[in-house]
Amino acid sequence: MKLGATVWFTGLPCSGKTTISNYLFNILVSSGCKAELLDGDVVRQGISKGLGYSEADRRENIRRIGSVAEQLTRSGLIVLVAAISPYRSARDHLRKSIPNFIEVYINAPLAVCEKRDVKGLYHKARKGELLHFTGVDAPYEPPLNPEVVCNTDREMVEESAMKIYECLRRIRIMGL
Repeated sequence: MKLGATVWFTGLPCSGKTTISNYLFNILVSSGCKAELLDGDVVRQGISKGLGYSEADRRENIRRIGSVAEQLTRSGLIVLVAAISPYRSARDHLRKSIPNFIEVYINAPLAVCEKRDVKGLYHKARKGELLHFTGVDAPYEPPLNPEVVCNTDREMVEESAMKIYECLRRIRIMGL
């Protein structure tokens, strides 16, 4: 059986991780690929229910998502993971344990992310009503050498998704 891949989307809240991963997921499925999408917000309601937002809980959340992604990748799926994943060391650990790990940095300036925030989470964090919010009072460590960088303040969703699709094709994942 051919290995799949894990495409790990990382970036600030509201940078575009979910939007781009959903768009790419639809492209992959319509191309006949076996794919799965693990969205960080959804995972927190399931396998990570009960975890908070301390550094230890965030690391545990990423470890759990990574464990699922690794199993699905070894089963031949293309796994798209859209999770803030604020700690570089946690992502680097995943890179070592998951075959065909592709890190995608969804890069958007903080001001752009705040303008996109339809839930008002940045506003609540700035007022002190929401603690440990990544980018406000909790750190985000951008990747040093991601396979793909999507600058979502300057790129359309389609353009960003196609950059990732082309990366998958270059490394010959699932016959793309």
